[in-house]
Amino acid sequence: MTEMVFGTVPTRDGDPVLPRWWRTVDKWSMSCILVLFGIGLLLGLASSPPLAAKNGFEPFHYVQRQAIFGGAALTAMLITSMMSTVLVRRLAVLGFLCSFIALALLPFFGTDFGKGAVRWYSLGFASLQPSEFLKPGFIVMAAWLMAASQQVGGPPGKAYSFILAVVIVLMLALQPDFGQACLVLFSWGVLYFVAGAPMILLVILAGLVVFSGTIAYSNSEHFARRIDGFLSPDVDPRTQLGYATNAIQEGGFFGVGVGEGQVKWSLPDAHTDFIIAVAAEEYGLVCVLAIIVLYATIMVRSLVRLMRERDPFIRLAGTGLACGFGVQAMINMGVAVRLLPAKGMTLPFVSYGGSSLIAGGIAVGMLLAFTRTRPQGEIGDILLSRGR
Repeated sequence: MTEMVFGTVPTRDGDPVLPRWWRTVDKWSMSCILVLFGIGLLLGLASSPPLAAKNGFEPFHYVQRQAIFGGAALTAMLITSMMSTVLVRRLAVLGFLCSFIALALLPFFGTDFGKGAVRWYSLGFASLQPSEFLKPGFIVMAAWLMAASQQVGGPPGKAYSFILAVVIVLMLALQPDFGQACLVLFSWGVLYFVAGAPMILLVILAGLVVFSGTIAYSNSEHFARRIDGFLSPDVDPRTQLGYATNAIQEGGFFGVGVGEGQVKWSLPDAHTDFIIAVAAEEYGLVCVLAIIVLYATIMVRSLVRLMRERDPFIRLAGTGLACGFGVQAMINMGVAVRLLPAKGMTLPFVSYGGSSLIAGGIAVGMLLAFTRTRPQGEIGDILLSRGR
């Protein structure tokens, strides 16, 4: 539709896929992802041996698995980034439908692995968390619906996407997985805002979120316990937040030294949800700031490229994926420093976890595909030509 309205710049027929991909992909963002994965392996070497010994595995059992999952994630990222936006959209919609069905069947066939929340399928050799794969598919699906609603005679895509978001949030809250539910709702809010939502509706939505949080606090012991722990002025040093807070304080500016950290012996989730505490203790604030800069670079470069994009679907989907990626990292680090309540969310490409790594690779691959340079002109040129 975009080409029909604005026209397009001719491309060279028969141009090989790989050279065209390399010429148009955002190499800085892709390099940042590779560096983050390398940091994740390095931190895995420091954080996972105590847990491996406790579970009777070889010292680097979890690091080896992370390397395997990470290799699959990077392969998925590269393949997805080479696809056309139309193919990405089709595969994302198909993936969303499969993930949605898997999420709906979790209460019947899922397991909690003793953590109190039914979020996974046990595959024997590994586990699968459908919500990780649902997020990128939902963002692309919602962006497609909202972009379609902007066309003359288009469907009420914003309403459809909102109903879909509410259904997903309710399904996640019943597990319970309030962290992923908040991330899905946030991603939809970003898409709705970029699509041109009136501010009054966003204020109403924020009020509904606060009201829902109040209801959850009154009726969910799991939710209330986490909120009470966050609001308490004192931190129990025997809790995960207590161990993480102490590790960050001990690390200081340059850290206590490689392999000298103690938090990995106390935290059961040192290699997943609280891996940033290991980084802060052993490598100090310098390492944490480097990680933050890497995530910020990916987000800023992606959003700057998307600001020049004239296709509404690509602009919406790319913005949702970039913001969802950045906010997940912010939530993980915010929990570790006690700026946010505990949510059980991994740090993208750094934390251990097969589902989160592979789903993250697919999501970033989609983002790289949407932010590739296309011979179509820029939205600023279109706006200037309309004003003449």
